[in-house]
Amino acid sequence: MTWTIAGSLTVLPAADHPELLAEPVVKALAALDVSRVGVAEIDPELADTAEFCAHYGSPLSASANCVVVLGKRGGDERLAACLVLATTRADVNGVLRRRLDVRKASFAPMERAVEQSGMAYGGITPIGLPADWPLYIDAAVAAAPELVIGSGIRGSKLLVPGDLLAALPGAEVVDGLAR
Repeated sequence: MTWTIAGSLTVLPAADHPELLAEPVVKALAALDVSRVGVAEIDPELADTAEFCAHYGSPLSASANCVVVLGKRGGDERLAACLVLATTRADVNGVLRRRLDVRKASFAPMERAVEQSGMAYGGITPIGLPADWPLYIDAAVAAAPELVIGSGIRGSKLLVPGDLLAALPGAEVVDGLAR
């Protein structure tokens, strides 16, 4: 696949480079059309979206961020993930709180998100998340022809089409998830 958003990245077939992926991502790729998933090695110090885009020349508008949210209702806790364009913010206290049917929702503590996802902070990706987590994808992400997302580690990025993400198990495309 030809990636127009790659900037100066060298994009390789993700299926051929498991060393550039977190273990849960490698396992999840086995169920996907891997011909539509690329991976590019990056400097782990440049994994944060703004620094990554500036250094590698990949457009910010083609980056999507996966955030882990923790919702609480009484003594019950619910973890979920949401994927929004990097140029937007997830509506955690509105749309996500209602979707999770919780009284309070906030970003999950870093340690918990890392431990339960099996991925590195700053590299968490929707591909390979725990099967019992709801995955909410903003409609703009689902409609994007090409995106850069995390790979589960800070040392690489995945390049994927939005429709592949929208078709992930447990994914739900949500209009207005991002503001």
